[in-house]
Amino acid sequence: MAREVVVVAQAPAKPATGESSPRGRPPLESGDRLSRAEFHRRYSLYPEIKKAELVEGVVIVGSPVYAQHSEYHADFSTLLGFYRAHTPGLRVADNQSVILDDQNEIQPDLCVRFDVPGSGSVERTEEGLYVGPPEFVVEVAASSAAYDLHSKLELYRRSGVGEYLVILAYEREVRLFRLADGVYELIRPDEDGVLRSQVLPGFRFRADWFWEGRVAELIELVEEGIASPEHGEFVGRLTAG
Repeated sequence: MAREVVVVAQAPAKPATGESSPRGRPPLESGDRLSRAEFHRRYSLYPEIKKAELVEGVVIVGSPVYAQHSEYHADFSTLLGFYRAHTPGLRVADNQSVILDDQNEIQPDLCVRFDVPGSGSVERTEEGLYVGPPEFVVEVAASSAAYDLHSKLELYRRSGVGEYLVILAYEREVRLFRLADGVYELIRPDEDGVLRSQVLPGFRFRADWFWEGRVAELIELVEEGIASPEHGEFVGRLTAG
């Protein structure tokens, strides 16, 4: 007696994020070399990808975000948010897409721009993109081996980012770079262990307190800074127009 053969048709597997298919979206994968315009077009087609950057013409798609990144990111954004609340004319952005040139569209963890006509070097497009270098950038890096301290450091220097702060999770270290005559200088804390920003007058920070989770005391340190004469002068310049 002949056996009945049942054939079950299966739907084709759905392409993984970033993969192409005959009728699907063009790929967006780490290592791809694209123009800035083509990168932006493809990134717009992948709403499920939360972070992708084009650095020196090479695509970098973000990996899953772990606690050692997200918690440090949240703590530092708390400090910048407090400073911004007391500094009219200043904006803080989280994972904002920033166009620097035809080979670079990046998405820093945190960045600051001056929201005053004629101040700063960032334009905000109608679409909501930033064009031009932010005044102050923060990146949380897994370690000193990350591209944040190599290709991105050079990119931010060349583009004119005034201060660049990198939080190194593995080394438990914070590095602040300040642009001077086209060169990044590594800024050391003062005798009290305090890092003082010049781009954001009155913004003060202690790395040791940060690693110990003493966020309330760090907020008090920023509060002291915004009560200083230099912060008052800064706000006066931002709001003069």
